[in-house]
Amino acid sequence: MNFQPTLQVVPVDTTNEETRTLFVNAFITNNRSDYITHLMAYHTKYLECFLKTQNHLMRADGPLPFAYRHYIAIMAAGRHKCSYLIQLQATEFLLQSGNADWLKGLDYIPQKLRDLYEINKLLAHRPWLINKSHIEKLTKGPNNWSVSEVTQALIILSHFHALSGFIYGCGISCDFDADQGLTYLPASKNYDDSCENGCQSEEETEEEEDNSYECFEGGVEALLERMKKLSETQEEATEEEMLKGFEKVESPNLELSTSTENLTANKSNILRYVYEPDYTYQDFKRVNYQEVATFRAQDYSWEDHGFSLANRLYPEIGSLLDEKFRVAYNLTYNTMGNNKGVDTTAFRRAIWNYIHFMYGIRHDDYNYNEVTDLLERDLKTYVKTVTCYPEQVSYQDYKNVLKGFQHSEKVHVNLMMLEARLQAELLYSLRAVMRYMT
Repeated sequence: MNFQPTLQVVPVDTTNEETRTLFVNAFITNNRSDYITHLMAYHTKYLECFLKTQNHLMRADGPLPFAYRHYIAIMAAGRHKCSYLIQLQATEFLLQSGNADWLKGLDYIPQKLRDLYEINKLLAHRPWLINKSHIEKLTKGPNNWSVSEVTQALIILSHFHALSGFIYGCGISCDFDADQGLTYLPASKNYDDSCENGCQSEEETEEEEDNSYECFEGGVEALLERMKKLSETQEEATEEEMLKGFEKVESPNLELSTSTENLTANKSNILRYVYEPDYTYQDFKRVNYQEVATFRAQDYSWEDHGFSLANRLYPEIGSLLDEKFRVAYNLTYNTMGNNKGVDTTAFRRAIWNYIHFMYGIRHDDYNYNEVTDLLERDLKTYVKTVTCYPEQVSYQDYKNVLKGFQHSEKVHVNLMMLEARLQAELLYSLRAVMRYMT
């Protein structure tokens, strides 16, 4: 089931010239039109960055063979049982003359690729456990990887882990038939091209039509009230107060099934690419490993360290990722539901830093009281599920949060979750690469 109503996905025949050009270019590149592109098209500036980055990662010159890249993407999608991405990438793998026997599962692939299993598992679920020994094992083993190959592989794995979350979070069907592509109804009178890039037509879904929800804890008006109160009362916090704020952030303790029994008829097609399918996220705050310390972003940040290392080992990718992170983090139309002229900075910042918090990353210059004050429990639960257990997201999860938000705004929140998680994984993995090299 797709959560997004068909007519509220930006249609192929949009009259927005910039968006249509992106659709045409994506179709020429991929030989298909997919839901991912048409959902991201609510935010054209972001879509442009996403397509440039993904095309560079999977289709441009780089250290890894093209077939390897697509198989690594399959391995990444397998960690979250995302059959949608598995099917898409299996098709691409064969188009790149990949060995069809490899699609029988991990037992049929070269040992060099199988050696990625451990780092793929950790990166997807507990990236704080990655250290330089994992990099050394890949680069000094009998089927040794170059450091540049490892870097590209790590970025591909992280990209498709995070993209799996976006797919589940937006309700894109994970039983999608990759050969059929998409079918769109003709543009509806309800669809207005001016509603791309963050706004919607007046005829919204049941969430927007029922304004009685908005006064509830999870509604737009309640969130706006919390934002207003925060802006009026917040004072500059000391370093000690910021640390205490980080320590008191609550993360819902989700009791989610890790069983594979609920998988669809595609169960065998998914699990052939996964060892240890029950290995999942573990709350960082509840980890009792003496050797695992909180990751201080001031000691190793994307801007000061990850960006330059990625560019050095895999030219251009650091710049492309940096632009995509910045666009996702700063993207705003100053709207929230039907309200205009809203400064959404604090809300966007809270979402991003809450995701980093769940991965054990602390920003010394951020007051985590914003997370506590702005993100109510249901929203935290949704963010945690999409980010850490995306295969468990249900329609009710999507429906019950951010009531009064437009669909395009919910897509926006999911884009922030994608990018914040991607950056968190890259911080851990690139730090391990740096430590291995020094």
